[in-house]
Amino acid sequence: MTQFTDQDLQQLNAHKLTINQINQQLKNFQQGFPFINIASAAVAENGIMTSPSTEFAQFYDKAKHDYKITKFVPASGAATRMFKDLFEYLATGEMNKTTQTVLDNLAEFAFYDDLTQVLPADAQPKDIIKCIIDKSGLNYGNLPKGLLKFHNDGKSGITAVAEHLSEGAQYASSNGVADIHFTVSPEHQAGFTELLNKIIPEYESAMGVKYNISLSTQKSETDTIAVNMDNTPFRNEDNTLLFRPAGHGALIENLNDLDANIIFIKNIDNVSPTDTRSDTILYKKILAGIAIHTQQQIFKYIKDIDTGTADTAEIQQYISNNLGIRNFDIADIRNILNRPLRICGMVRNSGAPGGGPFWTKNQDGTETLQIIEPGQIAPESLSILHQGQYFNPVDLVCMPYDYTGKKFNLSEFIDENTGFISTKSKNGRDLRAMERPGLWNGAMSKWNTIFVEVPNTTFTPAKVITDLLNSGHKTNK
Repeated sequence: MTQFTDQDLQQLNAHKLTINQINQQLKNFQQGFPFINIASAAVAENGIMTSPSTEFAQFYDKAKHDYKITKFVPASGAATRMFKDLFEYLATGEMNKTTQTVLDNLAEFAFYDDLTQVLPADAQPKDIIKCIIDKSGLNYGNLPKGLLKFHNDGKSGITAVAEHLSEGAQYASSNGVADIHFTVSPEHQAGFTELLNKIIPEYESAMGVKYNISLSTQKSETDTIAVNMDNTPFRNEDNTLLFRPAGHGALIENLNDLDANIIFIKNIDNVSPTDTRSDTILYKKILAGIAIHTQQQIFKYIKDIDTGTADTAEIQQYISNNLGIRNFDIADIRNILNRPLRICGMVRNSGAPGGGPFWTKNQDGTETLQIIEPGQIAPESLSILHQGQYFNPVDLVCMPYDYTGKKFNLSEFIDENTGFISTKSKNGRDLRAMERPGLWNGAMSKWNTIFVEVPNTTFTPAKVITDLLNSGHKTNK
């Protein structure tokens, strides 16, 4: 067992971590995480609800004022990977397709006017690219995606954060208030605050709502220790332990802190211009309508069980057909009903098979619907990926309260046996890093789950800079 110094213990205390937690993390590095036992891909009418009625949207619009609603936007990631090819071009001098596409379409980007203000006279290609990503120019390569200008508006351009404000007002507001929560990195918190203070009055006037905006950072107690390639604790040059943020799965703790009956979750880079997001607004409302309708049915069944008037066979069939769990013990139906609920939009595969919705086999014999990444699947089961029809666009509506009006402790519904281990480096030294169960993977493993097909038009991510040239990011103005 690893021996820790007094200095180590002080570090653990600062991170609000215990020796037992660190020892468990070290054990996870040594043993790895078990592969998920996949039963089959979730497909249309077998785990995926297709063609949901628009009446659910109307139902949501009528019911939403009885709920406190929050939109939760993970926005802590830097845009470094978005500009990976541009960094590579500056480092090697070799032109690549992404960089050439950027140079050929400069005037199409929302940040073009800003760029022209910092470009030197007679700028060469390297000067242009450097001005986009380097701190001597726009510094886009070091900023978070939320602060980047994504879309043209005929004026000064619209940032991703601003788009989430206008989008949130269109489906995540109730009683005249749009409550939006961004998770941010500590080093960028001031930048988010400055931008929000600048644009909120404008968007309140334009959207006719009052914004309640909050920010949080990933909690230090969710960090994980880094290890050397032999799984011993990695130490910095000053002999201190190295701790790393444990991926988006750690954000379950931020989600746990929110006081809202309905929580919409959507990534910062998945946002479209105002005049092209009609499908997004409609299907967000449909998902929320399904969530409210399902929760009301669940609460009725729990009440029936408690009063001795339940039709057990009906409830058993409802769980199997609607809540993403099969082969369960009938004696467990109340416990199964009494869980957080998530409704997840799923998009049809349009490219190579990847992570998405699957039926999984659990140790207790049950089968449940889960969102699984390829790295969680055993090599001998990878062929199941090719059966998949859908992938996960991170489009969720969550209901975190129980039938008594008490909020669930979301940390009780995590599958701690899931996670990811990857190879990273620090100052030229290789290390192994561990991510906690993913926010929509293991961190919500024990939630009741409904997967709903949504149109591809609702999914417009910006993973690389040239994605901003795609139709999903173009305004019709």
